[in-house]
Amino acid sequence: MKKQTSLTEAILTARCPKCRKGGIFPVSLFSFNKLTEVHQTCPHCGVDLVPEPDFFYGAMYISYALSVALFVTIMIVLNIFFDDPALTVYIVSVVFFNILLLPLMLRFSKVLYLYGLGKISYEPEV
Repeated sequence: MKKQTSLTEAILTARCPKCRKGGIFPVSLFSFNKLTEVHQTCPHCGVDLVPEPDFFYGAMYISYALSVALFVTIMIVLNIFFDDPALTVYIVSVVFFNILLLPLMLRFSKVLYLYGLGKISYEPEV
């Protein structure tokens, strides 16, 4: 019997919401060329991964929420471990980690948006 991919594993590995086998993105995370481009259809099951034109504009809100969460986390860590550092340390830290994690946050926000609002149901037999 085939092992079914869990929802968490499918989201973390950016797999199709319907079959959980095909990839959502045509290029790897480390390829900065076409970083946020999404397959129009799943390479495995053929489901439409872009339900309507400009569907992924809503993912901006998730990306913004991830950036705010990162900002708050950095502020808390700096206050706890470095006992109220200078303002420049805060600014440099936030900018550095936002740039470093930007590709991951952009992709993860699109995956979360597709799983949350894409109206694609999981079918393990596909």
